[in-house]
Amino acid sequence: MKGIKHLAQHLDISIGTVSRALNGKPDVNPETRKRVLEAADALGYVANQSGRALRKGRTGVIGFMMQTGSEITGQGDTFFMSVFDGVQAVFARHKLDLVALLCSSEEDPQDYLRRMVARGFADAVIISATRRHDPRIEFLAKRKIPFVALGRSLTDAGQAWLDLDFEGMAEASIDRLVAQGHRRIAVTRPHDDVNLGYVFVEKCREAMARHGLTLDDAAIFSSTPNEAGGYQIARDLLAAKERATAVVLVNETIAIGLYRGLQEAGVMPGRDIAVIGRHSPNSNFLSPRLTSFRLSLHDLGEALAEALLATMPDYAQHYPQGVTRKLWPMTLVEGESDALRIST
Repeated sequence: MKGIKHLAQHLDISIGTVSRALNGKPDVNPETRKRVLEAADALGYVANQSGRALRKGRTGVIGFMMQTGSEITGQGDTFFMSVFDGVQAVFARHKLDLVALLCSSEEDPQDYLRRMVARGFADAVIISATRRHDPRIEFLAKRKIPFVALGRSLTDAGQAWLDLDFEGMAEASIDRLVAQGHRRIAVTRPHDDVNLGYVFVEKCREAMARHGLTLDDAAIFSSTPNEAGGYQIARDLLAAKERATAVVLVNETIAIGLYRGLQEAGVMPGRDIAVIGRHSPNSNFLSPRLTSFRLSLHDLGEALAEALLATMPDYAQHYPQGVTRKLWPMTLVEGESDALRIST
């Protein structure tokens, strides 16, 4: 790969003329522009993006911050890979590039974000795994860095956000199970302070109260959002003094571990306990087929990208919706995992 100086020397013309030709400036003779472009292609010229970014004050890079580690992602994270695909599909329209900012589960997310912002290689940020009280939101807002959150928080700086409709999932699941005769219903939540856990449990309590039922604290099982977490939930469910007849799983990956833990004890989902969860590609291989909530992660990614660009002056004219705050719907697809019905 050759730089612009070598290209100018090769053509025996000024660096300024070469630069204007490469950038499509109208004051360059068409024949000269043709010579420059042909030579650039032949010599393998690649523009110095860092220099260009410095001149423009923009990098053309958007950072997507997510936490990593076996405690978080287990055997892999198809959720984020599918979301990334939708995000980049939108960014490609504007010659923007998505970069994953991978924060280790052993590092404080606030410290990690401060370091990434200090390096200044991203024009905007998408944050995920929002906490009940999330200092990253105030940090980005105070520094006027464009951002959108995948998830809600009690910390409110007027930011754009999209979140899965965990309230709708909670209500639909509880109503379905109660209609099937279940009265002892367990639910799950993440093990940490991520806000979705509070939202989900609170709405499950409300839904059960509408039916004259109580969600006891002993029926709320927290775990890491991975296969191991699901396996531990199965053990805890079976060890409970008063065993639940149904369980609702808030995370998409824990169903695999839950199934294994239950089946090792001779307890069959759909026959001995009703299970409702969230769909993931791996859940396609579960038997009995999981009754689950599904959504298009690609479409969610596209909406997330458009919500972010709507907050950025250079792109807002393409996305005039203003600040987006939206619950993303999930669709219940019936399987056999909640076939158990309780006679009343």
